[in-house]
Amino acid sequence: MTNVVHLTFPSRARGRADRLAALTASFAADRRSQDDVFWLKENAELLNIFECTGARPDDRALAAYADFYERVEKRLSFFPQYYRFLLSMTLDLENLGMPGRKGEALVQWASQQGLAEAEISDLQRAEARRLMRRRGCDLADAGLTDRLLHFIARPATFAMPNKKAAYELTHTIFYLTEYGRQPFEFGPEIARSLAYAGTLAYLDRNADLLAEICVALRFAARPVPMIWDDWLAGHTAGFVTAEGDRAAPARDDYHEFLVCNWSRALAGAESFAAPLPFGPMCFHSA
Repeated sequence: MTNVVHLTFPSRARGRADRLAALTASFAADRRSQDDVFWLKENAELLNIFECTGARPDDRALAAYADFYERVEKRLSFFPQYYRFLLSMTLDLENLGMPGRKGEALVQWASQQGLAEAEISDLQRAEARRLMRRRGCDLADAGLTDRLLHFIARPATFAMPNKKAAYELTHTIFYLTEYGRQPFEFGPEIARSLAYAGTLAYLDRNADLLAEICVALRFAARPVPMIWDDWLAGHTAGFVTAEGDRAAPARDDYHEFLVCNWSRALAGAESFAAPLPFGPMCFHSA
């Protein structure tokens, strides 16, 4: 009996706290180097979804970002062009339970340096304003909200395929509603803009964009068509997680995975419900 083959099965995170810890460990340490700007983008998106859906990651999950949080002031001073990513991660980590109160000082520094004044996009200014308001600061731009509303209240813009405009529509609603926390009265033209963009995304089977549109509809206190919600539920359940040496994050559908789970959470379902491996992972839509 010397030729017995031993089968090994990877340990998988099945409980919710384990799944959240597995996600943060992989995003923080396994997928990319912290020197890569896409590391900032991915982790800012993950933490933002955790924070705005009321996820409660435990100390293990937050520990994955201990080194980032320890050195964030130095990083901001060296790379002020990434201030929105850095502020977003810091504020979300603190809101999720990371010990410390660095966010307020970082927001004040970014404001004093006038970093938002370098933005030429109203959408980026809106994001900067939203971040600064989270720690008691504001961005002086009296016409910003009116310009944003003027853009999204033109349904004709969204009646033809234009993914860039459609994503800007959803993010405008995210920022104006403080990710669903701040009621905002949107007129019928904006509801029509969302309906047009959502219909095109559904016909195109673009789950990434459709998930964001369903989130924006809920933040705008508008109903989500059941056919969209049902299709997203099935699509989300069909994600395949590659792990270990097979994980290739540069070519995966991580953003679609995140926003689909975000949409499911707001629909009242459990987000990130499937068991996940511990270690390197990437995500592919079925």
